[in-house]
Amino acid sequence: MSADGRALTCAIISPGTIFGEMVLLGQCMYDNFAEALDDVTVCVMSRADVHRFLLADARISARITEILGRRLTDLEQRLSDSVFKSVPQRIATTLLTLAAESRPRVLGARTPQIALTHQQIAALAGTSRETTTKVLRDFADQHLIRLARGRITVLDTERLTDHAG
Repeated sequence: MSADGRALTCAIISPGTIFGEMVLLGQCMYDNFAEALDDVTVCVMSRADVHRFLLADARISARITEILGRRLTDLEQRLSDSVFKSVPQRIATTLLTLAAESRPRVLGARTPQIALTHQQIAALAGTSRETTTKVLRDFADQHLIRLARGRITVLDTERLTDHAG
Protein backbone atom coordinates (compact mmCIF):
# COMPACT_ATOMS: atom_id res chain seq x y z
CA MET A 1 0.00 0.00 0.00
CA SER A 2 1.45 3.34 -1.00
CA ALA A 3 1.31 6.50 1.11
CA ASP A 4 -1.45 7.88 -1.15
CA GLY A 5 -3.61 4.76 -0.69
CA ARG A 6 -2.88 2.94 -3.94
CA ALA A 7 -2.61 -0.82 -3.61
CA LEU A 8 -0.48 -3.31 -5.50
CA THR A 9 -1.63 -6.91 -5.33
CA CYS A 10 1.46 -9.09 -5.22
CA ALA A 11 -0.31 -12.44 -5.34
CA ILE A 12 -3.61 -14.19 -5.04
CA ILE A 13 -2.89 -17.25 -2.98
CA SER A 14 -4.87 -20.44 -3.00
CA PRO A 15 -5.93 -22.70 -0.15
CA GLY A 16 -3.17 -24.72 1.45
CA THR A 17 -0.38 -22.26 0.78
CA ILE A 18 1.43 -19.73 2.94
CA PHE A 19 1.86 -15.98 3.14
CA GLY A 20 3.95 -13.71 5.30
CA GLU A 21 6.94 -15.95 4.70
CA MET A 22 9.30 -13.02 4.01
CA VAL A 23 9.66 -12.56 7.77
CA LEU A 24 11.51 -15.90 7.77
CA LEU A 25 14.14 -14.28 5.57
CA GLY A 26 14.55 -11.30 7.89
CA GLN A 27 12.45 -8.95 5.75
CA CYS A 28 10.15 -6.41 7.38
CA MET A 29 6.91 -6.20 5.43
CA TYR A 30 5.02 -3.56 7.42
CA ASP A 31 3.12 -2.11 4.44
CA ASN A 32 1.91 -5.53 3.28
CA PHE A 33 -1.32 -7.20 4.27
CA ALA A 34 -3.60 -10.01 3.23
CA GLU A 35 -7.26 -9.64 2.35
CA ALA A 36 -9.56 -12.65 2.07
CA LEU A 37 -11.67 -12.92 -1.09
CA ASP A 38 -13.71 -15.84 0.32
CA ASP A 39 -14.31 -17.38 3.72
CA VAL A 40 -10.97 -18.62 5.05
CA THR A 41 -9.36 -20.32 7.97
CA VAL A 42 -5.98 -18.85 8.83
CA CYS A 43 -3.40 -20.68 10.90
CA VAL A 44 -0.84 -18.39 12.51
CA MET A 45 2.55 -19.70 13.52
CA SER A 46 5.34 -18.04 15.44
CA ARG A 47 8.73 -17.70 13.85
CA ALA A 48 10.11 -20.24 16.35
CA ASP A 49 7.41 -22.78 15.40
CA VAL A 50 8.15 -22.34 11.70
CA HIS A 51 11.88 -22.80 12.25
CA ARG A 52 11.20 -25.95 14.27
CA PHE A 53 9.04 -27.35 11.44
CA LEU A 54 11.64 -26.42 8.82
CA LEU A 55 14.31 -28.33 10.70
CA ALA A 56 12.03 -31.27 11.50
CA ASP A 57 11.05 -32.17 7.93
CA ALA A 58 13.02 -31.37 4.79
CA ARG A 59 9.81 -31.67 2.73
CA ILE A 60 8.44 -28.58 4.47
CA SER A 61 11.59 -26.62 3.65
CA ALA A 62 11.43 -27.81 0.04
CA ARG A 63 7.77 -26.79 -0.25
CA ILE A 64 8.40 -23.30 1.14
CA THR A 65 11.38 -22.92 -1.19
CA GLU A 66 9.17 -23.97 -4.12
CA ILE A 67 6.49 -21.43 -3.14
CA LEU A 68 9.05 -18.64 -2.77
CA GLY A 69 10.63 -19.52 -6.11
CA ARG A 70 7.28 -19.48 -7.89
CA ARG A 71 6.32 -16.15 -6.33
CA LEU A 72 9.67 -14.64 -7.28
CA THR A 73 9.27 -15.83 -10.87
CA ASP A 74 5.72 -14.43 -11.00
CA LEU A 75 6.83 -11.06 -9.61
CA GLU A 76 9.75 -10.86 -12.05
CA GLN A 77 7.35 -11.55 -14.93
CA ARG A 78 4.94 -8.89 -13.69
CA LEU A 79 7.80 -6.38 -13.35
CA SER A 80 8.89 -7.14 -16.90
CA ASP A 81 5.29 -6.80 -18.11
CA SER A 82 4.88 -3.45 -16.34
CA VAL A 83 7.95 -2.09 -18.12
CA PHE A 84 7.50 -3.58 -21.59
CA LYS A 85 3.75 -4.08 -22.07
CA SER A 86 0.92 -1.61 -22.57
CA VAL A 87 -1.96 -1.47 -20.10
CA PRO A 88 -4.32 -3.51 -22.35
CA GLN A 89 -1.57 -6.12 -22.78
CA ARG A 90 -1.07 -6.30 -19.00
CA ILE A 91 -4.79 -6.68 -18.38
CA ALA A 92 -5.03 -9.41 -21.03
CA THR A 93 -2.05 -11.19 -19.43
CA THR A 94 -3.66 -10.88 -16.00
CA LEU A 95 -6.93 -12.32 -17.28
CA LEU A 96 -5.14 -15.23 -18.93
CA THR A 97 -3.16 -15.97 -15.78
CA LEU A 98 -6.29 -15.89 -13.63
CA ALA A 99 -8.23 -17.98 -16.14
CA ALA A 100 -5.49 -20.62 -16.17
CA GLU A 101 -5.69 -20.85 -12.37
CA SER A 102 -9.49 -20.99 -12.20
CA ARG A 103 -12.02 -23.68 -12.80
CA PRO A 104 -15.46 -22.92 -14.19
CA ARG A 105 -17.62 -21.94 -11.18
CA VAL A 106 -20.96 -22.49 -12.85
CA LEU A 107 -22.01 -26.11 -13.26
CA GLY A 108 -21.68 -27.09 -16.90
CA ALA A 109 -19.59 -24.05 -17.82
CA ARG A 110 -16.74 -24.82 -20.18
CA THR A 111 -14.96 -21.51 -20.10
CA PRO A 112 -12.85 -20.14 -17.26
CA GLN A 113 -14.54 -17.64 -15.00
CA ILE A 114 -12.77 -15.03 -12.93
CA ALA A 115 -14.52 -13.90 -9.76
CA LEU A 116 -12.63 -10.68 -9.08
CA THR A 117 -13.67 -7.03 -9.15
CA HIS A 118 -12.33 -4.55 -11.66
CA GLN A 119 -10.40 -2.95 -8.78
CA GLN A 120 -8.73 -6.26 -7.92
CA ILE A 121 -7.79 -6.87 -11.56
CA ALA A 122 -6.45 -3.32 -11.77
CA ALA A 123 -4.27 -3.92 -8.71
CA LEU A 124 -2.88 -7.10 -10.27
CA ALA A 125 -2.23 -5.38 -13.61
CA GLY A 126 -0.73 -2.26 -12.04
CA THR A 127 -3.23 0.26 -13.34
CA SER A 128 -6.34 2.14 -12.24
CA ARG A 129 -9.83 0.72 -11.88
CA GLU A 130 -11.19 3.22 -14.40
CA THR A 131 -8.64 2.19 -17.04
CA THR A 132 -9.26 -1.48 -16.30
CA THR A 133 -13.02 -1.03 -16.71
CA LYS A 134 -12.50 0.68 -20.07
CA VAL A 135 -10.15 -2.06 -21.33
CA LEU A 136 -12.48 -4.81 -20.08
CA ARG A 137 -15.39 -3.19 -21.93
CA ASP A 138 -13.25 -3.04 -25.09
CA PHE A 139 -12.43 -6.75 -24.68
CA ALA A 140 -16.12 -7.51 -24.17
CA ASP A 141 -17.04 -5.52 -27.32
CA GLN A 142 -14.55 -7.71 -29.21
CA HIS A 143 -16.18 -10.85 -27.73
CA LEU A 144 -12.95 -11.87 -25.98
CA ILE A 145 -14.65 -11.89 -22.57
CA ARG A 146 -18.14 -11.62 -21.12
CA LEU A 147 -18.72 -9.27 -18.20
CA ALA A 148 -21.27 -10.07 -15.52
CA ARG A 149 -21.69 -8.79 -11.99
CA GLY A 150 -18.76 -10.14 -9.99
CA ARG A 151 -17.59 -12.41 -12.78
CA ILE A 152 -15.59 -12.28 -16.00
CA THR A 153 -15.82 -15.20 -18.42
CA VAL A 154 -12.98 -15.68 -20.90
CA LEU A 155 -14.59 -16.50 -24.25
CA ASP A 156 -11.63 -16.54 -26.65
CA THR A 157 -8.33 -17.50 -25.02
CA GLU A 158 -6.45 -17.56 -28.32
CA ARG A 159 -7.38 -14.02 -29.35
CA LEU A 160 -6.88 -12.76 -25.79
CA THR A 161 -3.37 -14.27 -25.92
CA ASP A 162 -2.72 -12.25 -29.09
CA HIS A 163 -3.80 -9.10 -27.19
CA ALA A 164 -1.44 -10.00 -24.35
CA GLY A 165 1.52 -9.68 -26.70
